[in-house]
Amino acid sequence: MSFEERHKKGYELLHEKDLDESLDVARELQRINSNAPEGYTLEGEVMQKLNQWESSVKSFSDAIEKDEDDGRLYNLRGYSYLNLDEADKAKDDFERAIALDDLPAAHRNMVLYKLMNGEGQKAIQYLLDRIRSSPKDVENWILMGDLMKKGGHDQKAKTYYEQALKMDPDNQYVKNLLEE
Repeated sequence: MSFEERHKKGYELLHEKDLDESLDVARELQRINSNAPEGYTLEGEVMQKLNQWESSVKSFSDAIEKDEDDGRLYNLRGYSYLNLDEADKAKDDFERAIALDDLPAAHRNMVLYKLMNGEGQKAIQYLLDRIRSSPKDVENWILMGDLMKKGGHDQKAKTYYEQALKMDPDNQYVKNLLEE
């Protein structure tokens, strides 16, 4: 099995929640090519699933050493920092991910950072700006709906969810929310 096939298999195992096997594949990838970020990235994602945030930060840092221009790695590490209550490091990583690759997931994590940092109004404004600049990103509409619902604004939440459903009619999460 080639490196790429092993890498793909590792992610299949991760998605099937076979974390032990996925971790074994990650470490095998590191042995095969210690200069490639893939094994360290997979290991970091397994550690996130296990809520092993410090270990995931180390793995993603190792991956970043191998590929410092991959915004996805910074976003993943930032999420781990956020879970370690290291907000400033998380913010720096999300900003780096956005600067490198303008990742929608990094923008959503920036909203999460702002919420966790007690900046609810700034989070909402940031998300509104994202909806204006990327109106076809369904996840932004869903996240805004979730924020509105959590804030007790059920009618506003419904409006955001309905827009998301127009864009993604098969989205089961949104369908369930609108049926409540």
